[in-house]
Amino acid sequence: MTGLKLFNTNGGVTEVTPRLAAVEADVQCLVEANMETMLGVRLLASEYVIDCADGGRIDSLGIDENNAPVVVEFKRGTDAGVIHQGLYYMSWLMAHKDAFRNLVRDRLGVTAASQILWSAPRLICVAGDFTRYDAHAVREHRRSIDLVRYRYFGSDHFGLETVASVTGHSVEVKRVHRRAPGALPVRQQGGAMAELAAAVDEVLVGLGDGVTRVQRKQYRAYQRLRNFACLIPPQQTKVLVYLKADPSAVDMVSGFTRDVTGLGHHGTGDLEVQLRTERDLERAQDLFRLSYAAA
Repeated sequence: MTGLKLFNTNGGVTEVTPRLAAVEADVQCLVEANMETMLGVRLLASEYVIDCADGGRIDSLGIDENNAPVVVEFKRGTDAGVIHQGLYYMSWLMAHKDAFRNLVRDRLGVTAASQILWSAPRLICVAGDFTRYDAHAVREHRRSIDLVRYRYFGSDHFGLETVASVTGHSVEVKRVHRRAPGALPVRQQGGAMAELAAAVDEVLVGLGDGVTRVQRKQYRAYQRLRNFACLIPPQQTKVLVYLKADPSAVDMVSGFTRDVTGLGHHGTGDLEVQLRTERDLERAQDLFRLSYAAA
């Protein structure tokens, strides 16, 4: 289980007595209005009616930071049916790719529609709570599923907590053994920058439970619920990593860190970290942890 993240419409974080929503629609409206911030997903459609014999209505349909299709389903309280309902909608989605592609084209343009990551569709279930049976059930499926618990805190705060996160077989996943604090990974075969990139990969995946990798042609994304790091294929003299850490909160070091806010680049994140040696990787680990915590 990951730490709880609180969202305040006026900024800031606090701790107050948690409560559930009065009705399911309240949760859906709030998350949809802030979906990129909360889930890393661009909203494409709300209450999307599917065209099939049994019918149905997808609560939220979107696309994530890596251009993977996302179905989001909401429940006010604890409801095991949310997982089965979401999986039903995911099956419909994968059988009707043209409909989703047209939706992306209409909302985001032709380029986005041509870059959909069909190998990694996701289901995000947001509910008041889940049982241990729910967490077990999602591990029996081949799909990528996130179970996210919500809570209201007073009148101004809203919290999300990942209860379980399972990555489908089509997305590359790696779990690593924990190393002693400060220890660097064992070097692998290949060129110096390829070896350094492999070491970066091991550090990022080893930051904590629930880290998964999504491979795209131009980069490899490291996710919790949202991307927290993107590793670019190694260049001749350096390895680039883009982080979700706030550049304004980091002391920039020439040749090591760079604020790329507003600058085009592959992957996601506004903080660029340039790595040339294992020493660079060692001093970058605090930044990696900062971005991991922010996600």
